[in-house]
Amino acid sequence: MSDANCLFCRIARRAVPADIVAETDGLLAVTDINPQAPTHLLIIPTEHIPTLADVSESHTPLLGRAVHFANRLARERRLTEHGYRLVVNCGAAAGQSVWHLHWHLLGGRPMTWPPG
Repeated sequence: MSDANCLFCRIARRAVPADIVAETDGLLAVTDINPQAPTHLLIIPTEHIPTLADVSESHTPLLGRAVHFANRLARERRLTEHGYRLVVNCGAAAGQSVWHLHWHLLGGRPMTWPPG
């Protein structure tokens, strides 16, 4: 399923240019255009799912693949020694700005909480 107006669906269809750094079954990893850390990748399902709240039980395999994909990308970028962050924003109040489920993989600098 795809949404013709969704930026990430258009990236997945290669209709919009993006720096795609890796791809696996049903998932893409692209470089974030507004990085918040030295490594900031977006992991995007090729299926259009608007938010984390829209995930159903049928998406369980996709979620597992996304975490394994993120771990692989973190190892390849040597982030595992010092740590990394995997973030999903769900809804506008949580900072979601593109209405297509995606994970932010951030690393390469100390992460503080709360951010700021």
